[in-house]
Amino acid sequence: MSATSSLRARLAFVALLSATTFYCIHKYRRLKRLKNLSLNPSSTSKPARGKIFFISQTGTAKALAERLHELCASNEIAFDLIDPRSYEPEDLPKETLVIFITSTWDGGKPPKNGEFLVNWLGESAEDFRVGSLLLSDCKFGVFGVGSRAYGESYNAVAKELSSRMIGLGGLEMIPVGEGDVDDGELDKAFQEWCDGVIRVLKGGSVQETNGVSHQNGAVENDLEYYDSTDDEDEDNDEDGGIVDLEDIAGKAPSKRNGIVKVTKGDGKKEMVTPVIRASLTKQGYKIIGSHSGVKICRWTKSQLRGRGGCYKHSFYGIESHRCMETTPSLACANKCVFCWRHHTNPVGKSWQWKMDEPSVIVKGALDLHTKMIKQMKGVPGVTAEKLQEGLNPRHCALSLVGEPIMYPEINALVDELHGRRISTFLVTNAQFPEKILMMKPITQLYVSVDAATKESLKAIDRPLFADFWERFIDSLKALHEKQQRTVYRLTLVKGWNTEELDAYFNLFSIGKPDFIEIKGVTYCGTSATSKLTMENVPWHADVKAFSEALSSKSKGEYEVACEHAHSCCVLLGRTEKFKVNGKWFTWIDYEKFHDLVASGEPFTSSDYMAQTPSWAVYGAEEGGFDPEQLRFKKERHHHPKPQAVLA
Repeated sequence: MSATSSLRARLAFVALLSATTFYCIHKYRRLKRLKNLSLNPSSTSKPARGKIFFISQTGTAKALAERLHELCASNEIAFDLIDPRSYEPEDLPKETLVIFITSTWDGGKPPKNGEFLVNWLGESAEDFRVGSLLLSDCKFGVFGVGSRAYGESYNAVAKELSSRMIGLGGLEMIPVGEGDVDDGELDKAFQEWCDGVIRVLKGGSVQETNGVSHQNGAVENDLEYYDSTDDEDEDNDEDGGIVDLEDIAGKAPSKRNGIVKVTKGDGKKEMVTPVIRASLTKQGYKIIGSHSGVKICRWTKSQLRGRGGCYKHSFYGIESHRCMETTPSLACANKCVFCWRHHTNPVGKSWQWKMDEPSVIVKGALDLHTKMIKQMKGVPGVTAEKLQEGLNPRHCALSLVGEPIMYPEINALVDELHGRRISTFLVTNAQFPEKILMMKPITQLYVSVDAATKESLKAIDRPLFADFWERFIDSLKALHEKQQRTVYRLTLVKGWNTEELDAYFNLFSIGKPDFIEIKGVTYCGTSATSKLTMENVPWHADVKAFSEALSSKSKGEYEVACEHAHSCCVLLGRTEKFKVNGKWFTWIDYEKFHDLVASGEPFTSSDYMAQTPSWAVYGAEEGGFDPEQLRFKKERHHHPKPQAVLA
């Protein structure tokens, strides 16, 4: 061996020895500090006040942080609740105890209120001048709020915070907690994590988790904890892996290096698992086969009793008591903040489940729907005539929940309905433009336009697709290609999307829809997945003002045609097509439509329109309420019976 080679070998050995010595000393000091830094309130030294940071976009993480803050207070443990926007990160080295409750937003990035803090930690951890002992006196814990449907970005911010804090010398007193807003177990997961935090803060021990021992209120935690591996296949699907709610019914997805991993579906698993079935059944759904559902609408019950129909009755002449609400796909590619079901249905970017035949779905829907109608027999106001009509549905609203256009055999299902002379209204969430293009003629095709800018659409719809905006625009373009009736559906959420008049108007020219439905959001209660309150629900006057302003911007291209005050809903119609000699023709000649479909010849929306009755026209005294129906108003002051008046 040459002298040079010998010198290099000695230098390499010295470097290795130095690194090993440094690591051992560093680990020894960490363990020593863990044993010496007790947070037991019984300690003679007065503990410093800890900090609970909430990094929140929609309010879920903030609500959980407030809950932990109250729990700590009830256990006489002093904490301050902190919004990171009002905190100077340079003060972190002074802290002895911090807890982060954080959500993940924008493709794995932190919400706005935590951007600066998270970025500061990241930059500091990567700056060799800062050093790995900057936060050596600080114990911390992190709980993440996210959705497994987003694949690798699931709770990415929580994991990054933990890694950065450890990299700066912080002592993790409890492993990162993870809550999935979709699986119905968020509250339980958070409570179990909080119980562990309280035990540690009181000087006890956390139960053994993931093979890591937690003793004397401290965590013997090295980077090995984050490198746990298993023998699972490492291949993800092309979309980065989609985890839906079925995982909560069986074995949880495997993890490797903190990343949720799911193998691509083989098409044989069922979409509706026992857990999902139980949840949806509790909400009144009847499950058809393995991925479809049907539910009786309150307006169906209302018109059976002669107490008025829904806005579709006022706008398009639908007989609400003969309308069936169903969907061939309970899954969806969005997680909208105003979701009626609070995301108890599955999510996914593509069809990955067992598939039932269209004929089976339609027959099952009709059977279950008519059974629910039969249960209305004997209900006050339900006549034998109305009940018999209700048992013979003439319309199908494919807009119950989920994304019906995802169903691979959607065209065949529509054929099954049309073959029974049942008209079809289908609503799509504007994430599958190619599906819109391949759709056969249906009675009326909707695209949900929940916001008019990329930023607000992302905040409201919370889509799974990274290219959601491009898909949204392409869906509007695809709608323009359809020859039958088309509709933009706008759901107004006060404080979220009611200030985008110009942007909404700019979208009109892309899809050029026949109609634009503008409806106030329906309040479905606050949950862990949605923090909407009644303050987010616009009044009918607000919806009317918004609609009139949009109509004015169109300079006569669209005019306000109809309203249904009870539903807080207004309809804009394309003037040149549907206003003839000063009269609106927004209603549908359903028999003519079925004849046109049966002919096999091309036809357009103008071929099956019918005149709108005067009571449904915008500004009419009836406000869109059919005068042939009885309007029942419940008197306040706890009167024993409501009074019926002729509307």
